[in-house]
Amino acid sequence: MTLSLAQDSRDEFIVCDRANTAAALDFHALVEGVRQAMLQYENGEIISPERMVVLLGRDAVLLSMPATAADIAVHKLVNVCPGNQKLGLPTIHGQVTAYNAETGNPLFTLDGPEVTGRRTAAVSILGIRTFLATAPVEILIIGTGTQAHYHLQALSTVYPEARIWVRGVTFDDAQAFCIRNAELHQKLSPCAPDVVPDVQVVITVTTSKSAFYEETAMAGRLIIGVGAFKPEMAEISKHTLQGSQIFIDDLHGGKHEAGDLIQADVDWTTVRSFTSALQNTPDLSRPIVLKSVGTAAWDLAACRIARKALNR
Repeated sequence: MTLSLAQDSRDEFIVCDRANTAAALDFHALVEGVRQAMLQYENGEIISPERMVVLLGRDAVLLSMPATAADIAVHKLVNVCPGNQKLGLPTIHGQVTAYNAETGNPLFTLDGPEVTGRRTAAVSILGIRTFLATAPVEILIIGTGTQAHYHLQALSTVYPEARIWVRGVTFDDAQAFCIRNAELHQKLSPCAPDVVPDVQVVITVTTSKSAFYEETAMAGRLIIGVGAFKPEMAEISKHTLQGSQIFIDDLHGGKHEAGDLIQADVDWTTVRSFTSALQNTPDLSRPIVLKSVGTAAWDLAACRIARKALNR
């Protein structure tokens, strides 16, 4: 990997644009980094408090998400501005800044949306490795937005031989997504909005306010819910959840953010942490849902990978 960065010394603070951030975050390394961070987060070796939400203008918010460990500290600041769509500007802007945990010295800054997209997809890849007995042959992505793109990148890197189906609000949406991303994956196909192909993995990455995945839970088919990260959002139905073992990447934060689970009124005593499955092999003979809500601890994992790539 070659990063086009001007760096005269190891003491220089480095600012990475989106392209350099992507180059520093190899998906294979990131998946392993997230796995290690999950174990440390569970053991209290990474501190990642609930995110702070501050109003920004009339309809926007600033999100503050710090995390610290013995070797590195990070702070992600993200501005979410829905009104930017009318201006032809990105809805989300942000940076992730990394610091030496011993001295507090700033090390580098990464592009926030790129970090979020890649580490979220890495969590899903880790879920596939953990909750499927064999590598998937067929995968369905429901959604055609930014997270769908990052998941396609990750899946293409780790499972290049798998057929990937894409489902959008309409068939035309799915087809347009496949055309735009044809160079990323050779086995990319659109499907109709009411179709669920015979797949081993379903990944939902939408901004839906109501649950739309209502299939009966099925052993051997892993459902990964990514999009619903607020209480008012939902993708996976109560029917599907009731028939599944439920795991979540951040059990504490999920009780306030996992809209699918909140709206389905799940019994939280039955919901297990993702880390528990990393420590003890789960029962793969039963249907499984993995809910992903994210935490700054996964941003910290990304900064560790970037630190090595940037030689910091």
